Amino acid sequence: MKLGEGLQQYLRAQSWGAVQSAHPISGSSINRVFWLETEHGPPALLKTNRSSPPDMFAREAEGLQALLQAGGVRVPAVHAHGDDWLLIEYLPAAARSDDYWAALGEGLARLHSTVEGRFGFSNDNYIGSTAQPNAWTEDGHEFFAESRLRFQGRMAQERGLLSAGDYRLLGRVIERLPNLIPEQPASLIHGDLWGGNVIVGPQGEPVLVDPAAHFGWAEAELAMTTLFGRFEREAYNAYERIRALAPGYMQRVDIYNLYHLLNHLNLFGHGYIGQVQGVLRRYC
Repeated sequence: MKLGEGLQQYLRAQSWGAVQSAHPISGSSINRVFWLETEHGPPALLKTNRSSPPDMFAREAEGLQALLQAGGVRVPAVHAHGDDWLLIEYLPAAARSDDYWAALGEGLARLHSTVEGRFGFSNDNYIGSTAQPNAWTEDGHEFFAESRLRFQGRMAQERGLLSAGDYRLLGRVIERLPNLIPEQPASLIHGDLWGGNVIVGPQGEPVLVDPAAHFGWAEAELAMTTLFGRFEREAYNAYERIRALAPGYMQRVDIYNLYHLLNHLNLFGHGYIGQVQGVLRRYC
């Protein structure tokens, strides 16, 4: 593969030498991913996307750094990034440790204990390839309404994926948010936490990848872990031993996941409209 000049400059500056091999890694629906071996440097993971927005990998790097600093669950260290590439620590997978699920739950609880006085993040970023606005907002209901649900709903309507009637229903759900969702602090969350973004590390430990990090509702993070399959029960039990959930959490899961369903509607089309409509009709 041909390496860009920015990446080559970084490898030279680190005295890693020439790239000896680049092995493609499957699993990403958006980026090309390679395991790089250099003459003198450590193995590294390279993500590339020539059609990505020029700040997409910078924003991902920021998210990884924020999660790394907060601790809780391991994330790969960031080496460097450019407009169309991101170079991060390569973590070879091992078999899951006996306490893998408990470690994941406890780690997420510790991560979510990192709180801010406002909702949002230092920069807008991306969830998948969709822009994710993160303007600092004092009120969590307003943040989720405007920067999450209405942003995605307006995009879907403009693309002809959401009818005017369904968009009105979305507005009614948004109006009800203060009655449906209890007050919660702004916790640091991964932001795109489905099963594919949790991998097994070299000691069998859980590792988080591909974040859409921001300060949001911790309950929303946990809700997404149930959208495309669930973690093992021990992960949730371990989480609640550290951070108890407010009563009625299970009745709120679909409201939180409406954001991700709208995003998938925008990313992948009409296949998700039935699920979106089901949530809208249930809560309005």
